[in-house]
Amino acid sequence: RFRIKTLSQKLHLIGDGVVLVVFSSVMENTRCFANRFSDYKGALLPGQGAETVVPAVIATVDKILKKVPLDSSDCDGGLYDGPAGVAYMLFHVSECALFSEQRDAYLKTAKQIIDVSVRYVDAEQDKNMRAAFLLGGAGIYAVAAMIYKSMGLADFVKPLTKFRNLWEVCAPISFLECGSDELFVGRAGYLCAALVLKQKLALMPSSKIKDQIKSICHAIIESGKQYARRKRKPFPLMYSYYGTEYLGAAHGLSSVLQMLLCYQDVLSASEKDLVWQSVDFLMNQEQNCNWPAELGAMIERENELVHWCHGAPGVAYLFAKAYLINKKPQYLDTCIRSGEMVWQKGLLKKGPGICHGVAGSAYVFLLLYRLTGNSKYIYRAQRFAEFLYTEEFKAGSCSVTSVYSLFEGLSGTVCFLVDLLQPDQSEFPLFSVFV
Repeated sequence: RFRIKTLSQKLHLIGDGVVLVVFSSVMENTRCFANRFSDYKGALLPGQGAETVVPAVIATVDKILKKVPLDSSDCDGGLYDGPAGVAYMLFHVSECALFSEQRDAYLKTAKQIIDVSVRYVDAEQDKNMRAAFLLGGAGIYAVAAMIYKSMGLADFVKPLTKFRNLWEVCAPISFLECGSDELFVGRAGYLCAALVLKQKLALMPSSKIKDQIKSICHAIIESGKQYARRKRKPFPLMYSYYGTEYLGAAHGLSSVLQMLLCYQDVLSASEKDLVWQSVDFLMNQEQNCNWPAELGAMIERENELVHWCHGAPGVAYLFAKAYLINKKPQYLDTCIRSGEMVWQKGLLKKGPGICHGVAGSAYVFLLLYRLTGNSKYIYRAQRFAEFLYTEEFKAGSCSVTSVYSLFEGLSGTVCFLVDLLQPDQSEFPLFSVFV
């Protein structure tokens, strides 16, 4: 079974591209295909409407369901690359009106899958693993509550209660030795899951729940302050994961700050000031429209990371949230520059997924469309969707172990294709900005 450290090491190899870095001196442009598409000239692509995309999505879902395991002995990976992520994908598709004929069948299958995952995490002896968002129980309970509620089942309260009870696990400052604050297993992930539940269930949190959220935010800020002081950083908040000071969305500073911005109503004035100082610090770490994977690193132009997990495609969401809150143009400008980098280097060779694949890159364009209303970004997303079906991509992209999975495989791609049909409502899966 995967444990937190084992899976994080797997992510380190996949997300950071450590294996590829070793050969970077002899392999140029190992990470992305050349973008040979002409840019937007005022018209969207024909043939990418519902009449084409809906059948393609249905066919891909059928392909996924033939691969996804339904045995409780094979539930590792949580929402990231476990069966639970497929359940979320089915829920997401069922929420789109264009799939109303498939809705009931998809939700029924989603429930079957998530029920197995819930039983699996119910039996998990490691309480820290149960509190993990993308790799453990917290995310599975959250998605179960969403699926049950969508089906009209009163039982949605059971997984919701299990999720809420996990706040006690991640409230202590150092509940994880590897780093207690990042998105996949740490406190930022718990806050992210709570945000998704607020959005999808439309429930007003009680004063008790608000206090619990507040305590977690305070723990994140105190943890960041202590680390920054201990390491003598010239900025107020910093974090590490397995000894590495990551900056990107997967394990780093950007998603931690993004979650604090999402809950800034529970922060004191001085705490808000620390968060905004840190946001501006991170903005100043930009190197030619991108961010290094870790603090202090210099980007190698021929081998840079342009992934959601590490680099501009994930960091952009922090600055989108910052812009939505205070409307300062420098934050939107930073997002736009990130989008330009993705257009140049976002046709990734690591598969179709959302963590470090083409769909994850393309979600940045849907984000920018929602921020600006500029149809150029829908066009760019369409081009990336088109590329997924080319022989060049099929022949030149890396094979994916969990081909069905949400973050590495086709389930994330399905979410992107559905959101391309409804760009005004589009959001990177389980990573809410517009709440």
